[in-house]
Amino acid sequence: MAVYTDITEDDLARFLAAYDVGTLTSYKGIAEGVENTNFLLHTTKGSYILTLYEKRVERDDLPFFLGLMHHLAEKGLSCPLPLPRADGELLGQLSGRPAAVISFLEGMWLRKPEAHHCREVGRALAAMHLAGGDFAIRRPNALSVTGWRPLWNNSRERADEVQPGLKDEIAGELDLLEANWPKNLPEGVIHADLFPDNVFFLGDGLSGLIDFYFACNDLLAYDVSICLNAWCFEKDGAFNVTKSMALLEGYQSLRPLTAGEVKALPLLARGSALRFFLTRLYDWLMTPEGALVVKKDPLEYLKKLQFHRSVATAAEYGLTEETLPA
Repeated sequence: MAVYTDITEDDLARFLAAYDVGTLTSYKGIAEGVENTNFLLHTTKGSYILTLYEKRVERDDLPFFLGLMHHLAEKGLSCPLPLPRADGELLGQLSGRPAAVISFLEGMWLRKPEAHHCREVGRALAAMHLAGGDFAIRRPNALSVTGWRPLWNNSRERADEVQPGLKDEIAGELDLLEANWPKNLPEGVIHADLFPDNVFFLGDGLSGLIDFYFACNDLLAYDVSICLNAWCFEKDGAFNVTKSMALLEGYQSLRPLTAGEVKALPLLARGSALRFFLTRLYDWLMTPEGALVVKKDPLEYLKKLQFHRSVATAAEYGLTEETLPA
């Protein structure tokens, strides 16, 4: 979430006239995030989120994203719901951008999640995977293994500016992952970006998942590995096996991992660490100085990648004998 496109009150009022949301009373920009422009709206009927989809989001992907949120909500998953316009469409146009009005989800994201929060996240991720099992629209994951080399090629020649030896280290890692990436594992709709700022809590209870704009079809266990990277490392870079164990227990309480998924988990975790390293590296090198974007350190994910490289089996993530598949 961020603000890249400004809007006027008059333009917004005209846009909202096509929705059954009452009269606008106030609005303000939401500064967090990097992909789209977002505003918090207050009207005589309640609170809503207005999203303007920026150029990094393909317009052709929007029916997948918006349709998926509707589908998951109908299946009982707590997530924001796109509101229909008077003409039945979920998408309009505002300030030259495709735009949608989304229901407001109560809660806040956690700056310091604990193990019991990770258990709730694992359970919610499994619930999403199950609920998305019969979603009809497909969207390939452009940021899975086949997309990493083109992304790497954009940064490769400058990689050693970030850390000496980085060019050779990442080239070798990419070769290994491309040659050994697992096949024939369960696939389905994944969130692909379930970081703490995309999960809302009310107290200790998880109130919902947000930001489905990286969602796609891919290996379900790859989504689990993204969460291991996002939720189970401390600020100092140490891996917290207690949080990992809780996350995996929560996930398997609804959807037990297969033996193949368990075996592949260390490699999948390396891959998901590389994926976020590469996008951060690109932004780190290519974002102009003075741009109103907070660049994230790619070396955080290099360290996570190096940790997963040392993991021999998924038992080191806290999968005990009782929770391993027979």
